[in-house]
Amino acid sequence: MLALMLRISSTDIPPASLSPSGAWPLYSTQTTRQIEQACAQTLPPHTLMRRAGLAVAQLAVAIAPHAQRIWIACGPGNNGGDGFEAAAQLKALLPHIQILVSEVREQHQLPADAQASWLRARQAGVQWLDACPDDLGPQDLCIDALLGIGLRSSPTEQTSPETQCLFQLLEQIWQSPCPVLCVDIASGLDADTGQYPATMSPPRTSHSPRHTLALLTLQAGHFTAQGRDACEQIWWDSLGCDVETANAHPTALLNTTASLDSAPRSHASHKGSYGDVAILGGEGLAHRGMGMTGAAWLAALAALHAGAGRVMLALLDAQVQGISPWPEIMLRQPQAQNWDDATVVCGCGGGTTIEAWLPQILTQAPRLVLDADALNVIAASQELALTLTQRASKNQATILTPHPLEAARLLQTNTAAIQADRLQACTQLAQKFQCVALLKGSGTVIANTQGERWINSSGNARLATGGTGDVLAGLIGALWAQGRSAEQAAIQGAFMHGHTADIWPANQPFSASALAMRLGDAK
Repeated sequence: MLALMLRISSTDIPPASLSPSGAWPLYSTQTTRQIEQACAQTLPPHTLMRRAGLAVAQLAVAIAPHAQRIWIACGPGNNGGDGFEAAAQLKALLPHIQILVSEVREQHQLPADAQASWLRARQAGVQWLDACPDDLGPQDLCIDALLGIGLRSSPTEQTSPETQCLFQLLEQIWQSPCPVLCVDIASGLDADTGQYPATMSPPRTSHSPRHTLALLTLQAGHFTAQGRDACEQIWWDSLGCDVETANAHPTALLNTTASLDSAPRSHASHKGSYGDVAILGGEGLAHRGMGMTGAAWLAALAALHAGAGRVMLALLDAQVQGISPWPEIMLRQPQAQNWDDATVVCGCGGGTTIEAWLPQILTQAPRLVLDADALNVIAASQELALTLTQRASKNQATILTPHPLEAARLLQTNTAAIQADRLQACTQLAQKFQCVALLKGSGTVIANTQGERWINSSGNARLATGGTGDVLAGLIGALWAQGRSAEQAAIQGAFMHGHTADIWPANQPFSASALAMRLGDAK
């Protein structure tokens, strides 16, 4: 979840501005440093660190109003300086409680700004400790000011006493019995990719709530890959810096509730106004003894409940009966369906049977969502991959919706490489196949051929169950058929899909079919 802590600064500079689409801009680490340097040049020395420390202190009080002890682990750079400054500010705000600091590097080894904040913390009466105090309780607070966006390499890749100390403190933060507030980003996490180094092994789930205060900018690593679990509740403070004056360009946009906005339907409309969606998939038992018709039905059900004017389902099973359990979904024989006048969703549960149909679908469909087995077949065929790539030159648009393994097959790599940099992998898919690509997973990424990228902010672990990807494919097809662009269909579909899971009643069972029938609740 994204929360925004918009501190009113003495400069009266707006904290940030949204993109025209209502999405939040995300900046790379390099650009964030450029913004910091540009802002610092217009301010008196030490101003940014003081603002950062105050922002951390104010949020700490809000998170843990009944804390008796606040422990701050301070690293060797300016992230540690923010921690020292927060300690001094907290001591002024809460003189009656213990403010405890552990440091990795001595004062004379710190950057100049961090040295000044170290001295302020000492003068304020903050107590120094070698490690995490033993008596922290659930009502107390731990502040992670070890690395922030300053990660250069994994702590375990070095053996210096300073690095060993840092890693020891980081382990203690991971095991904290009380809430944790991370400054900038969870230490050890790459702010650009949302991944920990391979040599680091943080717990799969935290023992206590995690909060993250992003300073100056929001970054992609907060919202994708391991970032969502590591950072949890995201807060943001611009520190009074105007990003626009730094001539900074975002690396991606964060897709939020603004993507749900849509024009009301006209009274003078009809089913033809909202497009046809044709689903092709669902290999039957007769082919390999592996019935997968349910996947195609889920995609069709999602398209129906997402508002498509008409939904046609062509199952790859000669034994299928001609009666639909949902009378609104019209069954078609694949050979009888006209593929050149509909938005086609191809591949859901297609198995190997889908291969015979792909040359025709790739050639004829004007708008094509490719999912699941259709992607696997294309990944194994240079001829089909080339046909897919050539669709753009014929004014035929395509959306790919792979999960990481399918993306790895399409890019001829492995899932570890895909997950190591999800934004880059999604961009490569879009450019290689000249389409809109949607890379599923924690913090779904959408990219187009112009290099524009979006990260989806909705969704939760409820979606980690069979069939939800088929629902997403059908949903995107329906939104696209109703007149949205390919990018809009992918962006809005991803958010609606995740948001429906986010607002799911806790006392009701969750399944892919139930999800498909509740898609309208997210609007």
